[in-house]
Amino acid sequence: MSRINLDHISQHFGEQIALHDVSLTVNEGEFFSLLGPSGCGKSTLLNIIGGFLEPTNGMVYIGGQNVTSLPPYQRKTGMVFQSYALFPHLTVFDNVAYGLKVQKRKKAEIKQKVMESLSLVQLETYAKRMPHQLSGGQQQRVAIARALAIQPAVLLLDEPLSNLDAKLRQNMQTELRKIQRNVGITTILVTHDQEEALSLSDRIGILGEGKIQQIGTPLEVYRQPINRFVAEFIGQVNVFDATYEKESATFTVPHLTQVNGKHVQLKTATNEGKREYQNDLLMLRPERIRVSFEQEEDQPNHVTGVLADVHYIGHSLRLVVGLDIGELIVHASDTAFPQLPSVGETVHLHWQPEDLVFLHSKEQI
Repeated sequence: MSRINLDHISQHFGEQIALHDVSLTVNEGEFFSLLGPSGCGKSTLLNIIGGFLEPTNGMVYIGGQNVTSLPPYQRKTGMVFQSYALFPHLTVFDNVAYGLKVQKRKKAEIKQKVMESLSLVQLETYAKRMPHQLSGGQQQRVAIARALAIQPAVLLLDEPLSNLDAKLRQNMQTELRKIQRNVGITTILVTHDQEEALSLSDRIGILGEGKIQQIGTPLEVYRQPINRFVAEFIGQVNVFDATYEKESATFTVPHLTQVNGKHVQLKTATNEGKREYQNDLLMLRPERIRVSFEQEEDQPNHVTGVLADVHYIGHSLRLVVGLDIGELIVHASDTAFPQLPSVGETVHLHWQPEDLVFLHSKEQI
């Protein structure tokens, strides 16, 4: 059993509170990511799970056993660090064998386990090489093989791909997920990279200011963020602080004014949000907005604006559309424009009522 339970974990460094009352469960065989900005406490939480740091308060359970006071080598966890932490004077084989030798395994067993682990990361022919003879991606795979060689119940990854270039990082993400699925090991990844967490994870825990903001599948945290913090941290987003108008059954956005001087009006698929909050926060993802150079009739949500900025990023365009007061961010497919639009052009924006999502007005859940 390799299920992980964190029960009301808090961590204080003097007067600084790094973590506050964090509770979560990571299921057996799950790939779980801890996602958040720098300084939010995610690496601190991983070190508590791994036994490198004892929490100020709370309990850590692995496989139903309370391991809060146990040292790392008694927790059946394997750790992969951001810096790889390979021994430069040892061969690839000896680096991977290190943990097995510490455990005083027999020579034949060590050789078998090392070669099995290197085979998992497709480096079995590199056993005699030194770390300096390997690329960054190969070094990272050796670090993963070393963590897996001791057959841990849990694999802990502390931003293991952050030192790689963009293309290699994408390739390693694919390899890492493949390895995790083949082994079936419970895995926790710490990262500040939203795309990495979304593409790799079964579930994601969003940390902010030392607290769990939301836990959910990649689809849930992106499409249905619980609050403004999560919405703005994962991807780009337009957030509207809106007031419900009962007569028109729409929401008025005071901080957005169209060229005709009228405030932007929003039509939602449901008005449930107004019952819970006095002022509503509504979210609209930029890719949900359709752009046209001619106004379309009978659209429930329509805004006219002027292109203030155009960014071409290959597969898509990132547009900033200025209104009389305020602006909207729009992501459009590259195929939507035979030619790049120009700054200063007038455009019409449309979106469907169901594309507007209600957010909690408070920062934490």
